[in-house]
Amino acid sequence: MKSSRRQFIIMSAAGACTLALNSKVQAQAMVADTDPQATALGYKSDATKVDKAKYAKYAAGQECGNCALFQGKAGAAAGGCPLFAGKQVSSKGWCSAYAKKA
Repeated sequence: MKSSRRQFIIMSAAGACTLALNSKVQAQAMVADTDPQATALGYKSDATKVDKAKYAKYAAGQECGNCALFQGKAGAAAGGCPLFAGKQVSSKGWCSAYAKKA
């Protein structure tokens, strides 16, 4: 079977589009409180369960949903965070890297 350059380019473009769409369609996994990165940052999926003695920086009302690092839409239950690449955090969660959204 002989392939032409045109067929190769068409098939490559189709493959690239498929990969791009597939990564957008797949739901990202949620970060578990027991994940090593989450443990290192003191992440809790429920901000009310943060150890206030260990993380004195925590204050009531601080949640991932109003953090500058949160990449989800306003009001979303979960969203991305650059600290947990490829995973989503709960908008009601908290970690020690919290920075109030401007």
